[in-house]
This record gives sequence, structure tokens and C-alpha cells, in this order.
Amino acid sequence: METSAATDSSNESVASHGHSGSLKALALGALGVVYGDIGTSPLYTLAECCTVGGARPDQHEALLGVVSLIFWALMLVVTFKYVAVLMKADNHGEGGIMALLALVPEKERAIRAGRIAWVSLLVIAGASLLFGDGIITPAISVLSAVEGLGAVQPALAHSVVPITVCILAGLFAVQSRGVGTLGKWFGPIMALWFLSIGALGLVHLSSHLEVLAAIHPGYGLKFLTGHGWRGLHLLGSVVLAVTGGEALYADMGHFGRQPVRLAWTFVVLPCLLLNYFGQAALLWDHPEALSTVFFSMAGHPALRVALVLLATLATIIASQALISAVFSLTQQAVRLGYLPRINIRHTSDQMAGQIYVPAVNWMLAVACICLVAIFQHSARLAAAYGLAVSGTMAITSIVFYSVSHHHWKWPAWKSAALTLFFLSFDIPFFLGTCVKFFEGGYIPFAAGFLMFLVMTTWCSGRSLLREQINAVRQSESCISELLNSEKLFRTPGLGIYLTSSAEGLPHTLAQQLRHFHSVPGEILLVNVVVEPRPYVANEQRAVIRKVESAACVRIARVTGHYGYMEDPDLPALLAEVLPQTGMTGSLDEAVYVVGREDLEATNKNLMGAVPETLFAVISDLAQDVTKTYRLPSDRVVELGVRLDL
Repeated sequence: METSAATDSSNESVASHGHSGSLKALALGALGVVYGDIGTSPLYTLAECCTVGGARPDQHEALLGVVSLIFWALMLVVTFKYVAVLMKADNHGEGGIMALLALVPEKERAIRAGRIAWVSLLVIAGASLLFGDGIITPAISVLSAVEGLGAVQPALAHSVVPITVCILAGLFAVQSRGVGTLGKWFGPIMALWFLSIGALGLVHLSSHLEVLAAIHPGYGLKFLTGHGWRGLHLLGSVVLAVTGGEALYADMGHFGRQPVRLAWTFVVLPCLLLNYFGQAALLWDHPEALSTVFFSMAGHPALRVALVLLATLATIIASQALISAVFSLTQQAVRLGYLPRINIRHTSDQMAGQIYVPAVNWMLAVACICLVAIFQHSARLAAAYGLAVSGTMAITSIVFYSVSHHHWKWPAWKSAALTLFFLSFDIPFFLGTCVKFFEGGYIPFAAGFLMFLVMTTWCSGRSLLREQINAVRQSESCISELLNSEKLFRTPGLGIYLTSSAEGLPHTLAQQLRHFHSVPGEILLVNVVVEPRPYVANEQRAVIRKVESAACVRIARVTGHYGYMEDPDLPALLAEVLPQTGMTGSLDEAVYVVGREDLEATNKNLMGAVPETLFAVISDLAQDVTKTYRLPSDRVVELGVRLDL
């Protein structure tokens, strides 16, 4: 039974994800999950742009220049690049940089003999930077909202950091329980948030409609060309307005393409623009309000308190969306072989996408709390923010060329032209954030580099390990000879041997034959293939093939196919297909035989002592194959082999 090819059909994408409910309900849900990050950017973006870019709010032309850059960033980066174009590049409804890689032809992304293809290397770098972004977004989002207490009552300013730390600690502590119960409130709360910031912006904009002149791109270009090096600094802050673009693309699979687009077009974009223009209108008359410009939009004290509370809820939701996105990215990387197996728990028996990754959760928690304690103010954190996500946006554009040219079959000139257009604003944004490297930008970069080192070492090591094992693997033509040996002792029962290949004899069985001269009377060779698509239909789950064998030993081979968003459950799969294999043994009494590789790090072979030592450490931290495939631990036997990569 062959697996089906990937398709771009929207109907198939929706069906595979089980999106249910009306278009309006799905769009409302998208507000809570997809747009939390970009939706809370007005809390700090305009103030940071004016401060870093040297745009004095009392100089109206400079203020118009900053707002113009924010306007066109939202239109070009989010509306055109992500919403209009990249959301078409889905893998059975799933989006994000990992899904984009899955659309690249196999020959372009293959990892062989320790060498990683350039496209895969770029995607690993982009995914690593997103991990770096994940440690800053919750910290800056919640901190910027709680700082509103200082705008309400200056005496409360000293309580901002402790309150932020408590909120973040609580947020990460409840991750293990899942967000299914609270999730139904995310959409309505974010809808109220967007309508509120849009209404506040409209009130202030109505008094100074002249700020709408910022729609003309000339104001932004004039400011950039007239401020030289300061203009590059400004671009590094303007990117804060579009930091949720990559998350928007990655979270597309939760609701489908159309609801996400509707939410952006009719709610998110209008409300964001109204708020940014409204902030500019407020600064038109009150430039002294720059540091608290967002909360100053709510003039009445009671209204300001309500806005602080709503902003805190919105930033918690934004943080939750980012944390969930990092969990999903981790799961995809593990399933595609870019990270070792780690403990991934499902927190819902109805929603497959609701997962909890303990190791990642607590690493994020420690990093976020440390950042808040070290930087103290959102303005300082803003200097560290943007480098990771702008780098990922540029990488996504480059990978898009390969997808559009090789997968969509566009002419090379068309793919190159659109890619260069994307890079015409991606690269300046990235360079603008690089300027802030020593002001805090090194933090997400360092976190991303650590993830990049882990992922590349793991990919290279696994490819070399497969080659070593394949070198000692016996071919199927040797099976009959080995099994017909007069010295062979056949034991009753069923033996299930896990193997990484659908061909040949696994090294565990070869070792058993060579050293112990005994095998079970019935042998099932099982391997798992993770497809470059999120889900595999049940009717395409298993491929069964009988193997030529000796008369006294029955052998069959089963290949299980899973999508990179699925968790393999081998006992459940084998319970369904065992009758079709011709085996008579009981699955409840079967023994599972798995391989274990012990590494001997030296400089003799390709990998070298230091990388191989790191690979060995990562391998030791990987989750046991028993848990990964849900095998019964009391019936698992390990057979090891010592290798030098």
C-alpha cells in the first residue's frame, strides 16, 4: 500500500485537520491563537521606534515617517508576503518553516553521509531562531502590559517586575494541564482587545486626521534616507510591529487558511492600523506622553485600569500562543528527525494539536523569568527582540524560492523575482536588528545557535549512524541461509524486531543469529516511516510484506507510515495488521527487540571526537524508544552494538 502524494487542495487540507464550525467561529478562534503576538505589538512598538530612531514626537514629519514605516511593514510583510502568498504554501493545511521544508523535493533536502543539504541547513537555522524568539516573546509581552500599572499609579512601578515574574511562573506551571478549558475564552478576549485598541485609536485619530498622510511611503523613505545609521536602527524597531507574521503562518493549520485570512483582513489589520495612527495623533499634541503612549490613550483613570487588565490578559494569551507554537515546532522537528526523541505529552483526548513538552516548557520558563529579572523594563527587552524572527523571515523567503520553483513548477525568473522582492525588505529588517546585537540581540541569537548546534549534530550523527548500521546489515538473500543453519535453535512465540530500514535484516536479528544461534519461530520486522506531511490516512497506515524464509520460521515485514504531527502507537498498529501477516502468535506475549548503539568517540572517522561526543550526549538524553512507540516495557529486549562514527 503506497502513501499518497502531497496535495495543495484546500478542501483536503481542511478535511485532514477536522476543522469544524462556521467560518465566523473559526475566525474568532484564530484571533485568540494566531494573532496574540502581533496583536499586542502596539504596547511598545511606536514608543520604541521613536526612541531608537531619534524621531522626536514634536517633529511631525519625523513622526509621520515612523508611522509610515510601520504601516508599510504591516502591508508588505504580513498582508502581502504571509497572508496573500506564503499561506498558499501549505502541507495538507499545515504551515510554518518545517511544513515549507516538507514541500521541497527530497533530493534538495536530503541528509547523507553527515552532510546536510543547504535547504535543510537553512530551515534548521530558521527553526533554531524561532526557539530563540520563544524565550523573549512571553517576557516582553507580559512585562509591557504590567508596566501599565505605572501609568495608572506611579507608586506601583516598583511592583511591575515581581508581578510579571509571578504571572510568567503561573503561566508555565499550568502548561501540563493543557489549555483546552481556557482556550475557548481566548478568541472572545482577543476580539475585545482588538475592538478596544481600534476604538481608542479611532477616537484620537478623529482629532488629527492629518496623520493619515503617513500612508504615503515617501514619508518613511525620506526619514530613512535622511537619518543614515539611525535609520537602520529604526528598522530594527519597526520589525517589532510584524513579529507575529511567522507565527501566523505556523499556526495556520489550527483553523485553516480562509478563517485566518478573514480575521486578519476584517479585524486585526484595521484595528492595528487605527491604534498606531491613534497613538501618532495623541503624540501630535502631547509628545511628552511617548514613554506611556499606549496607556495614555485611555484618558479616564478607571478606563486606564481596565485597559491594563485587558492588556495583561491579551499578553498572557499571546505568550500562550507562542509557547504552544514552540511545542508544535519541537514535535515536528522530532518527527522529521531534526531533534532526538523527547517526552511529548498530549493534554487533550480530542485535540491532537494540544501537547505539552516538559523539557522545553521549563527551559522557556527559566529563560523568560531570567530575562525579566535582568532587563527590568520592556524598552530594554525590545533591544533584544526581533533579531531571531527577522532572520527566520528572511530564511523563509529563500526556502520559498525552492518550493515555488520545484514544487509549484513556477519558472525560475518568476520565483526569483518574488523572492528578491521579499528579501528587499526582509534583509534590511534583519540588518536593522543585527545593529542591536550587543544591546541584547545576542540573547536570542545565542539560544538559536545552541539549538542549531544540537539539531545539526543530531542530523549529521544520525545519517552517519544509519550508514554504519546499513554497512553491517545482512541482505534479505542471506536470511534463508542463516535461518536454515543446522546449529539454529527455534523458540516458540512471536518476536518483533524494530528496524530503521524496510530492507534487509536488522543488525539486532543478525547479532542474535550470529552469537546466540536462536530465533523465535515467528518473526515480525517492523519499521516506522515519518512522512513529510502532517497526517496519514488510516487506510495508508501500514504496508505488509512477507519475506522469503525457512520452512520452520515465518517472517513478515510491516512498515508503519505516520505524519510528522502524529504519535506512533506500534502495539495498536500491530493489533490491526497482525492477522494479515499470517502470524499465529499472540501479540500479548510477543517480545519486542530493539537496537542500542554505544558510541566510541575518536578522530579516526568522519565525525571526529568532539562532535561525536556531543552526539553521544544528545543520544543519551533522547527518550527511550519504548516510550516513543508505546511498547510494553516488560516485554522489551535491547541488543547493543558499539560504533565509531
